[in-house]
Amino acid sequence: MEEKNFLHKSKIKSDHRLKKDKQFNYIYKKGKRKSTDNFTLYFIESKFDNYKIGYSVSKKQGKACKRNKLKRRLKNIVKTNHLPVNKYNFVILARDGASNLEFHELSNQIISLFDKFYKEEKIEKHF
Repeated sequence: MEEKNFLHKSKIKSDHRLKKDKQFNYIYKKGKRKSTDNFTLYFIESKFDNYKIGYSVSKKQGKACKRNKLKRRLKNIVKTNHLPVNKYNFVILARDGASNLEFHELSNQIISLFDKFYKEEKIEKHF
């Protein structure tokens, strides 16, 4: 039993996730936002050097399987395109109909959201 706990604790994981409801609410309240047809990107400057990102999908999107699939796809798009910038916190909010989009449509909308963010904050893309 002791070995199992030791292995569980020794996993190395880059932790760029927003976890607490308080963190999400702070970004919703104090942050700026950019939108496309199916998504809204909330962002705020962070006092830390790395970025944090959270994904919000409402129950209106469907059952848990459908919502989790959408979150997995969003995480994959963000990770493969290296979209977030250090020193910022982000929340991607999925609106109605987002779970019905094809992967390339999701990708285009998320990339355009971050392009709007880069343009407003006058940040050069680092990828």
